[in-house]
Amino acid sequence: MRKLLSALALVFLAASANAEDFTVDARHTFPSFEVNHMGLSTQRGRFDVTGGKITLDSAAKTGAIAIEIDAASVNTGLKELEKHLKGEDFFNVEKHPRITFKSANVEFEGDKPKAAHGELTLLGVTKPVTLSIASFNCRIHPMNKKFVCGADASTSIKRSDFGMNYAIPAVSDEVKLFIQIEAFRN
Repeated sequence: MRKLLSALALVFLAASANAEDFTVDARHTFPSFEVNHMGLSTQRGRFDVTGGKITLDSAAKTGAIAIEIDAASVNTGLKELEKHLKGEDFFNVEKHPRITFKSANVEFEGDKPKAAHGELTLLGVTKPVTLSIASFNCRIHPMNKKFVCGADASTSIKRSDFGMNYAIPAVSDEVKLFIQIEAFRN
């Protein structure tokens, strides 16, 4: 029995030795959203403050993602609209200052992640969400010489699922979410 436990421990340590931890680069990671406005146009916004951790093991085809967005950092280019978005009708940042995405189920295609199945928490409501991952690439950063990975992730949600019902259907219920992300290996 002791030999079996030792062998299992070695297998576990070998498998976890391939896992790499990354820290989100807040200077190059800006989650954004698109929503149809009155059937007239697509309105866009982004969040300027984001952090998080990512663990990837390409050999074992596993990963974990934890992203935290400062809801009060919403940016549309129009201060009056941002004030409204921060209020009770939309993000209610006083009661819910953070938007989070957490996943312990990263799906791989070959040695690259292609989807992250996890949970999005918005306005204190947590729902399952799958982020599609595209353009995943890693390399040594040309300026700071650190190993960095980047990708584009996206999904669509119904904001009403999270209790954000203001102005539906004039402002569409469907919201497209995008996360352009870069993260440095620890």
